[in-house]
Amino acid sequence: MGGRITCLLPALFLLVIPGSSAVLGPRAVRGVEQGSLTVRCRYDPGYEPFVKWWCRGADWSSCRFVVKTIHESEKEVKKGRMSIKDNWKDRSFTVTMEKLRVDDSDTYWCGIERAGADLGDDVDVTIDPAPTEAVSISTRATSNANMFTAPVAPEENQGQLPPLGSVHFLLLVFLKVPLFLGMLGAVLWVNRTLRSSRGKPQENQQPPCSSTLSREKDPQTEEKGIFLRR
Repeated sequence: MGGRITCLLPALFLLVIPGSSAVLGPRAVRGVEQGSLTVRCRYDPGYEPFVKWWCRGADWSSCRFVVKTIHESEKEVKKGRMSIKDNWKDRSFTVTMEKLRVDDSDTYWCGIERAGADLGDDVDVTIDPAPTEAVSISTRATSNANMFTAPVAPEENQGQLPPLGSVHFLLLVFLKVPLFLGMLGAVLWVNRTLRSSRGKPQENQQPPCSSTLSREKDPQTEEKGIFLRR
């Protein structure tokens, strides 16, 4: 009897103590600030439809669930900067942490939810600060971009012509103004021609009546001339 109890103790220990071999994650992982980090946890056959979770906190009994999968689903679940996705064929689930912060450094747990005590394995996550050089380059790039775009702002307030206004202006300069000047020149030319034609004497114009009368011979004068000749 004592031998049986001794053999059952390891099994009972696995049921109530976290860190069992049914689910295993990496012992420690590292990431860089503002980057992303993926943690892969494996589990034994038979746990495919179970809910998988990612928990934060060194104390197993009080760790805070960050993200969980859906029961009997491989669909990815996203919550804030964290996401989790199960893969039944590979019998593993992956947790992705995005936009890492230095204060994300902590002890996390890969876990499987089940009746009774859950299964879990702890993972130490360390997030290193972003390199100073990279931060400096990013800051300089932002500053240069601001310096480059700063002079553009006043130009936007100077009442620039919109695209349609610009097209109309070009049409006015290169089409409408020359056309108007051409029409004006044609009108002036026609008026000048009319004035010139009115100033010239007409070829078939009859002489005035006074001239005609003066040229007619006076009968009395003619008779006097005849009498004197006699």
